[in-house]
Amino acid sequence: MSLQLRCLYTHSLALVVTLLLLTATSGNSKVPMNITAVLGHSVTFRCPSTHRDLVEGLYIQKVINDKDDLFINGFYKSRDMPVKPAYLRRTKVNKMELSMEMRNISVSDEGLYNCVAFDNKWEKTDISDILLKVTAEYSVPTITTDCSERKRGYGSAVQSCQLSCSAVGGYPQSTVRWVELNPSLTSIVYNWSSADNESKTWTINQTIMYNCDQPTNVSCAIGGTVSDTITICETESFPLVVITAIIIVLVFVLLLIFVVVIKCCCRRPPTSEDQAGRVDILLDDCHSQLQRV
Repeated sequence: MSLQLRCLYTHSLALVVTLLLLTATSGNSKVPMNITAVLGHSVTFRCPSTHRDLVEGLYIQKVINDKDDLFINGFYKSRDMPVKPAYLRRTKVNKMELSMEMRNISVSDEGLYNCVAFDNKWEKTDISDILLKVTAEYSVPTITTDCSERKRGYGSAVQSCQLSCSAVGGYPQSTVRWVELNPSLTSIVYNWSSADNESKTWTINQTIMYNCDQPTNVSCAIGGTVSDTITICETESFPLVVITAIIIVLVFVLLLIFVVVIKCCCRRPPTSEDQAGRVDILLDDCHSQLQRV
């Protein structure tokens, strides 16, 4: 290895070690404390401090990229702090616990916050980071199905089902998960999601085509909610067309039997009573003729 390459390698290694040391010693390396809030509910920011008895002031601010940090609320023991009306009605500071309650949480509240504590000399004693994550539960997914049969070449008919799953009002954005379906028999037909302009909550909708191989119980899940279970790919023991044909044949056979019976009854041979009646009529005719003579 040449001397120039050795110098370049040594310089690069030293630079990497220096960056690692700077990162380890800088304040940005601190892992923020994660808290989660449900949309529309309240959450409490608790600011840890090793000098709690010496804290004379506290302020909580939201870190905004490429902009000045946004002051939310805080306190000075000697005087009140000006708070913006939007946060004055939604936040409340607890001086004893060094905490702040935020009510009516919205998606826009999500982000990184700083807790900065001051001692009696107005020097920063503690700076802690809090990462707020907002969640909203999706509505119970609605699942619909439309199954049909199609012929496959010269073979037998194959059944397939088109399934749709949708849910609204959730956060963060999620995906549709199908339960009990064979992925190799599934193909996505339509996939759509959209965020509401005001609430920032999501509407999720997906439609798939499933090629049936056997009767299957299926449901879909979006976020943490699951739909009702439905059964697809059921085979009918007697298709409707076959049942209709059987009924028509039975009615025709019954009508034919009825007609044959009627004809047989009309064409029955004369009985002895019928013959005796005819002889009496002939005798009466002869008797009447003799009287005329």
